[in-house]
Amino acid sequence: QVQLVESGGGLVQPGGSLRLSCVASGSIFSINAMGWYRQAPGKRRELVAAFTSGGSINYADSVKGRFTISRDNAKNTVYLQMNKLKPEDTAVYYCNAKYRGLLPGLDWGQGTQVTVSS
Repeated sequence: QVQLVESGGGLVQPGGSLRLSCVASGSIFSINAMGWYRQAPGKRRELVAAFTSGGSINYADSVKGRFTISRDNAKNTVYLQMNKLKPEDTAVYYCNAKYRGLLPGLDWGQGTQVTVSS
């Protein structure tokens, strides 16, 4: 089993920055293609940024040039650096990964709330 714990959210003004962290524990050898997703109130959950199984990176068009996903394999951690935040980035942010052939393949955690507001 794999556990993912997200952190780093908060309240930030438009134009500000936040860095989210996702720490993986458990059978981490069984997962790949970790990424970040978000769900805004009344909307479907969507992919924000993710590594592919081949090691490249996909970004949602809405965050290209503003968000950067990175990872520290030694710490089993994936980060999401979010710059130039906009009110429409307000959402609960989750991480997930490919597991047993499914993407996203893990149970969703509690996520971390990001609120962009003046």
